[in-house]
Amino acid sequence: MVFDNQVALVTGAARGIGLAIARSLGRSGVRVVINDIVSPEEMENTVEKLRAEDMEVAGYIASVTDREAIHKMVEDVVTKWGQVDILVNNAGVTRDGLFVRMKDDDWNTVLEVCVQGTYNCTKEVLRYMMKKRYGRIINISSVVGVMGNMGQVNYSTAKAAILGFTKSLAREVAHLGITVNAIAPGFIDTEMTRKLPEQVREVWLNQVPMKRWGEPEEVAQLVSFLASKSAGYITGQTIHINGGLFMI
Repeated sequence: MVFDNQVALVTGAARGIGLAIARSLGRSGVRVVINDIVSPEEMENTVEKLRAEDMEVAGYIASVTDREAIHKMVEDVVTKWGQVDILVNNAGVTRDGLFVRMKDDDWNTVLEVCVQGTYNCTKEVLRYMMKKRYGRIINISSVVGVMGNMGQVNYSTAKAAILGFTKSLAREVAHLGITVNAIAPGFIDTEMTRKLPEQVREVWLNQVPMKRWGEPEEVAQLVSFLASKSAGYITGQTIHINGGLFMI
């Protein structure tokens, strides 16, 4: 995988899959901007841990739903490092429940973070990529955005929207040397999935032919490949990483 002193912005990167992505890119020599809405203490600890691994890292606390805050963050990054070459739209949230009992806030929150957040970050970063005529945008969707899942109508809707966003934007900016791809992870072993009741985890795992949970690092390695110059002829694609849970 080829990188050349590039700068990456990874949203939702203080923990879980996002942190694994930031670490994978950082180990490849990419300067990484970590964005999340965690406490200042957690952000500082995360940044210091990565810097201790000889990575060039900056941390920003800002909600992806706050367009003004995202605008300021991107401007600060460009002022500091001169560019943003890679954007990983990873920030997401779940508010699970059966649709007939779903509250409006649970529906709106998930779509605001997953869909509007992706729009906000991409809108702010894309203009710099267009000037440079180079960029890599990777959107983290989900297997449930393709196959659906009971109790996740809001999340499935949001993650399906990301796939349409990816394909359409890819067509618009391909001639500028900018690729746009999506990754649809299956059941990944993160802090969020570990909080699920053991019975639910067992039911989910029984659906996976490989009979194991995916690791955040496995998703991160795929992101790093798509973010590299080696993936320059791949765009508008949704790549599944799910242990065989869903096959096209």
